[in-house]
Amino acid sequence: MSIDARRVRWSVGRDVLVLDGVDLDVAAGAFVGLLGPNGSGKSTLLRLLAGVHRPDAGAVRLDGRDLRELPRRAAARRIALLAQESATEVDMTVLDAVLLGRIPHRARWGPLAADDVRRAEHTLDLLDAGALRDRRWSELSGGERQRVAIARALAQDPDVLLLDEPTNHLDVRHQLAVLELLAASPRTVVAALHDVGLAARYCDAVAVLHEGAVHAAGPPAQVLTPELLEKVYGVGAEITTGSDGRPRIHLTALPSTLEPYC
Repeated sequence: MSIDARRVRWSVGRDVLVLDGVDLDVAAGAFVGLLGPNGSGKSTLLRLLAGVHRPDAGAVRLDGRDLRELPRRAAARRIALLAQESATEVDMTVLDAVLLGRIPHRARWGPLAADDVRRAEHTLDLLDAGALRDRRWSELSGGERQRVAIARALAQDPDVLLLDEPTNHLDVRHQLAVLELLAASPRTVVAALHDVGLAARYCDAVAVLHEGAVHAAGPPAQVLTPELLEKVYGVGAEITTGSDGRPRIHLTALPSTLEPYC
């Protein structure tokens, strides 16, 4: 299922413009990385794509249909959003937390089905979190919570998966495992990522946000140039090509104009 944004504009109140005229095309089954420095609007764009925020102008479309035309429950069956910080107000077990992802597929006030539990357990196993099944949410580390939150989004069985910093809090092994899982998924995936090197390695395409708009979008090898990285991030970059044909990016700090700290 494809998802796109057309001339999307969104602001906080009347004075703070966050996104202005954003265009984004995500093909069905693609894995697209949203890149950009802090405050560039990545999290906001994900919430607009999920329908959590409504654009002040422009439109978000799911397979060509304006997302505003879909009932919330129907949209929840098709789109799952992993927020940057996942929390639960009730200290529940890990399995119960993941089963929250099955709510859009259950009849109102209907009981859990065996298939709901099976799907929840399967997604925990995919995230190397099956052993956490009966643990309490309050007992988990930050990395364990992140893996459980991703499992909950997968248990929702969406066509479109929107992830805000999915590798946040994860150790290196689990970062790579999660990105490999997303890259192999048949779902349409849009993920806000901070590590441009990992985005270049795993994403089919990237979209770089800068000053409230998409500054560049396309295959990582075409978009992630030293010139772009210096302009958007203020860093130097050495880029080579790996054996898989994908770029390998080594970032370097540019000379500082600040006085040294002693």
